[in-house]
Amino acid sequence: MSIFQAIILGIVQGLSEFLPISSSGHLVLVPAMLGWTIPEDQVFPFGVLVQLGTLAAVFIYFRQDIWLMVKGFVNGLREKAPFKEADSRRAWLIILATIPAGVIGLLLEDVVEEAFKSPLAAGLFLLLTAVILWVSEHISHQERILDDIHWRDAVWIGLGQALAIFPGVSRSGATIASGVVRGINRRDAARFSFLMSIPIMLAAGLLGLRDLLAIENLAAFLPSMVIGFVTAGVVGYFSIAWLLKFMRERSLKLFSYYCVAFSVAALMVIYVF
Repeated sequence: MSIFQAIILGIVQGLSEFLPISSSGHLVLVPAMLGWTIPEDQVFPFGVLVQLGTLAAVFIYFRQDIWLMVKGFVNGLREKAPFKEADSRRAWLIILATIPAGVIGLLLEDVVEEAFKSPLAAGLFLLLTAVILWVSEHISHQERILDDIHWRDAVWIGLGQALAIFPGVSRSGATIASGVVRGINRRDAARFSFLMSIPIMLAAGLLGLRDLLAIENLAAFLPSMVIGFVTAGVVGYFSIAWLLKFMRERSLKLFSYYCVAFSVAALMVIYVF
């Protein structure tokens, strides 16, 4: 993987990780559309590890929220009242929401790795993302706020995140849509989605390190990884800020239409032309 490719894919990751259009799907489809031949042993580790750049963006953007949750979590354990404070309760809900994706990701790791090598699978799953976004807007009544989220919401949103282990299914899209279906307003569903991305992205990054260490000529690949990491982090930070403003008044349908258009265009370029 060249430095130029790493920069382009870092931009793609930073934009598409938080916008509900599937970063994993774009990381599979964009190189295929451009005719890039990236070594197979680099594809999955780069796709996973570049998420650490966007994870850094989450830590920086939500640093105050994260600190309050950590503080509340510790205080709740110390006082033997883990669900008393809102921040502590939110931390426990994020842990609960992480479990489905963690379990399914470990069970289907080999299947997911193979899916990352298939542009057709990524394109079809991207169409599924479009359906999820479109349907969620039509069946929801977005009246609830972040503090109203309870354990049933967390499990439901966690199942959405579990579905997003496949390339093409947007993690932010599936989790935001799951929250919207439960009646949570888009902006607060997005905030919860971004915060709950921390454990799963961190775990995926650690697993990616294992695959990274198995790559031959690792030293030659490291500069590309670092460039991709930094690029994804910077672009991701601004993507979070933009999306939270967008979600105040705008619908998820716009992203649904984009997913359909991009999926169809990408598959035509790859398999027809």
